[in-house]
Amino acid sequence: MAADVMSPDVLPDPDPRPQPPEAPGPNECCGSGCPLCVLDLYADELAQYRQRLEAWKQRHPDATE
Repeated sequence: MAADVMSPDVLPDPDPRPQPPEAPGPNECCGSGCPLCVLDLYADELAQYRQRLEAWKQRHPDATE
């Protein structure tokens, strides 16, 4: 059986650990003060990720880092 084919007995995790957002690259901010700077958007996404991760950890107290 191919490795990417799931067995009928294996179900996807119904509550997977949240994944952090991808940080912007070093040259993605142009430094011109855009109203929606990629760094601001990343900071918002990171804050949301941290909230989702904290909620997930409360649902999975035995999970390891």
